[in-house]
Amino acid sequence: MAKITKESFGRLRDGREASLYTLRNTKGTEAKVTTFGARLVGWSAFARGGRRVDVVLGLESAAAYEADTASFGGLVGRVANRIAGGRVTIAGKDYQLECNTGSKKQNHIHGGFFGFHRRLWDAEATDTGLLLTYRSKDGEGGYPGNLTARVRYALSNDNELCLTYAAESDADTLCNLTNHAYFNLAGHDSGSVLAQKIQLFSDAYTWADAESLPDGRILSVAGTPMDLRTLTPIGAHIDDDFDELRMAGGYDHNWVIRDEPAAVEQKPGMFGYDPGCPIDYAAGGLKKAAYAEAEETGLSLTCYTTQPGVQFYTANALKGVRGKDGAAYERRAAFCLETQFYPNAPANPSFPQPYLKQGDTWKAQTVYVLAPTD
Repeated sequence: MAKITKESFGRLRDGREASLYTLRNTKGTEAKVTTFGARLVGWSAFARGGRRVDVVLGLESAAAYEADTASFGGLVGRVANRIAGGRVTIAGKDYQLECNTGSKKQNHIHGGFFGFHRRLWDAEATDTGLLLTYRSKDGEGGYPGNLTARVRYALSNDNELCLTYAAESDADTLCNLTNHAYFNLAGHDSGSVLAQKIQLFSDAYTWADAESLPDGRILSVAGTPMDLRTLTPIGAHIDDDFDELRMAGGYDHNWVIRDEPAAVEQKPGMFGYDPGCPIDYAAGGLKKAAYAEAEETGLSLTCYTTQPGVQFYTANALKGVRGKDGAAYERRAAFCLETQFYPNAPANPSFPQPYLKQGDTWKAQTVYVLAPTD
């Protein structure tokens, strides 16, 4: 398993201290996670020519993350993405969630004003990774039920970064957890990702309006700029004259992941066999969601998940953010692969639904694999 170390990451406005944990494997690859928001702060590996490259955009301290509005690397919840009007019905009862997004702040996103990515989590280093826990009180963000959320970050010696999620509630509620990491495979401080290539293992996407709210339609990608089924430069069609791209200012949409088992050959000493990072590609429900690569570094990123959808976002709203190591993050300086239930699912009964019943356990797993392209 990866070796785990701990250091201070500074104090929050209320005086509480946040910690920064580093997971380091035998290849020298490092993943850094803070207890503030259970956020992925960095993920660095040796690239072509032996140069260490950090592929995750991040900030310098817990205080910087507390002021962040872009959800950098955050563990997003209680429900990731958007819900129209913040209105939901759970077990026959109507609830009004906090409305914190939209042209008139009329919709709900990422759990409300203080979603899980803005909370201080408890952390414990274990034999199978870093376990973080947050206890969300009944009524937080407008959601019913006292909910306990857990995420385990595990880094294998094959450079698999595995995020395993679980949650329970003492009342019927909603749950849809994801990670909002911003990736740049040429390095977090390298600028635009438009020349990097992306492939999504999806034949359809959920149409969304100017508020990024799906209305229930699931459309074929064929013949549109949303067709990323073959490896394509991110910038190839991002500014095409296409309604969905114009409304979002680029890619910021949910793709429906093919319901196919991940095709990974498992052998001892290879993917999924590190006892410190238990991953079951064969029977664990994982599907391949996305693949990306950068010529500059020769690094690739593959995403597997048990979730039904993935939000591919090209950081269209980033502007003038001062990042770690003095980096300046501008528009389209990264891409996100947010595995999830479809956005606005409660308003669209035909979508898979993120309901969590009292006494049940909500579970999901996402695996990112960082590897050389040659």
